[in-house]
Amino acid sequence: MSIFAQRVETFGTTIFTEINVLAQQYNALNLGQGKPDFDTPADIVAELVKAAQSGQLNQYAPGPGVASLRHAVANHAARFYGLDIDPDQGVIVTAGATEGLLSCVLGLVNPGDEVIVIEPFYDSYVPNILMAGATPVFVPLHPPTWTFDPAELRAAFSARTRVLILNSPHNPTGRVFTREELSLIADLCIEHDVIVINDEVYEHLTLGDARYIPIATLPGMFERTVTVSSSGKTFSATGWKIGWAYGHPAVLEGVARAHQFTIFAVHHPTQEAVAYALNQSDQYYDEFRSMYEGKMRLLMDALDGSGLKYRAPEGTYFIMADFSDVFKGMPRDFTHHLIKEIGVACIPPESMYSRDHVHIGRDYVRFSFCKSDEALLQAKKLLGKLRA
Repeated sequence: MSIFAQRVETFGTTIFTEINVLAQQYNALNLGQGKPDFDTPADIVAELVKAAQSGQLNQYAPGPGVASLRHAVANHAARFYGLDIDPDQGVIVTAGATEGLLSCVLGLVNPGDEVIVIEPFYDSYVPNILMAGATPVFVPLHPPTWTFDPAELRAAFSARTRVLILNSPHNPTGRVFTREELSLIADLCIEHDVIVINDEVYEHLTLGDARYIPIATLPGMFERTVTVSSSGKTFSATGWKIGWAYGHPAVLEGVARAHQFTIFAVHHPTQEAVAYALNQSDQYYDEFRSMYEGKMRLLMDALDGSGLKYRAPEGTYFIMADFSDVFKGMPRDFTHHLIKEIGVACIPPESMYSRDHVHIGRDYVRFSFCKSDEALLQAKKLLGKLRA
């Protein structure tokens, strides 16, 4: 007799846990999970230490988040996107973006609703939808350009559509959706009275000439968009698990109701450190992008000598690589081969697709370049063995 609930019956071990364990077993260079192997900036860490030692911030934080961080989130949205966010009624601090996304789904989606998901997707989206008793409806991005078919997008909307989950810059493909693409999404959401949950955790990780445009800035979309982001990517602090959701108070009310009974409050002193971090100068954000452009070039150089094909990412710190010229099999098979025989770990994307669309990504795996330059240079030597 099974002792777990039916709602989690289809949930297995995440692919990230599986690959991390295998990489450790074979002592492989791990370019899988998007976890930097370098530390958070020292001045931000110092703010955390100061807050923890203040003697005032080691008890429960306010459920919606400390005032300093809620104001910092609102000021950040105004500074970078021209959005007018109410820090008291329009911001909720969450336990990372993942809890923020769960609270959004639980607070906005009813049993029987449909939720549009763009594939490949971050792996928590679908379990969140299923736990809410709703049905995911999938719209694939097509390689090698990783663009959606407008007709397929239109066909995904129905009278039951409640929410569309948008992620730009997009994990795992590295796409940054254009204004034209976002305008089509916005027009369809307005036509069908659909809410957008906008996952923008890679908002400051745009590369080259790409420019991130929040869908909430498009006409008619602020009132129907809740935006989720996080400190983990922008400040190389994935272990802190401090995120936030923001938007119009009316669309955020359901999120707040779910959040208070999901996690209630998040780590108090870390919120103060993240408030400090969000107020960093433009120089920080410019240098952050420049650092990652250099790391992207190192990984592309490694891939160029391996026989793997790829499209340069427009954002995030991921590259989707086509292995079909060097290996015949499914992505998970290639990943195991790469770890055991070559000594490099990556992420196969099968779990990021619905069953009907898994064939679309069958020749691809995801590599991460949020690693030290030394690790990325080592990757070049190891991946070169694929040509041997």
